[in-house]
Amino acid sequence: MMFPAMPPAVLQFFHASQKGDADSWAAAFAEDAHFHDPVGTPPLTGRPAIHDFTASVITSFRPFLGLTPVEAHTAGNSVAVAWRGAAITQDLRPVNWSGINVFELDGAGLIREAKAYFDRAVFQAQVNGH
Repeated sequence: MMFPAMPPAVLQFFHASQKGDADSWAAAFAEDAHFHDPVGTPPLTGRPAIHDFTASVITSFRPFLGLTPVEAHTAGNSVAVAWRGAAITQDLRPVNWSGINVFELDGAGLIREAKAYFDRAVFQAQVNGH
C-alpha cells in the first residue's frame, strides 16, 4: 500500500506500527517526547515510556496489524494524519478503529509530541467483545 507523503519520523511511526516493531516505533520520537494516546488520557513522557506502551499494545493482540495512514497534511513542523487501525484479539476477534494523529516535530525531525484522536470507548468495546 502506498502511504501519503509524510516527514520521515511520521512515516516511521506508521511503518513500525504495521511491522509490530516497538523499537522502531519508539525511535520515531525524541527522547523527551509526549504521546497522548488518546487525547484526554495522561500522556506518555519519554522514549522509554513510549516504547513500553507500544510493546504492550503489540503483544496484547494476535496480531496487531497496525495503523494505516489514509491522508496526511503537513504545515511546517506539524503533521495531521487520518488513519485506520486493525488488530486481532487474543481470542481471535477483529478490532477496527480510526482516528487522527497530530504530530509536532522537533528541530531534528523527530516527533516531540503526538496527540491521537479516536474514540477509546468504541475501541475498548471491540476488544472486550461488546
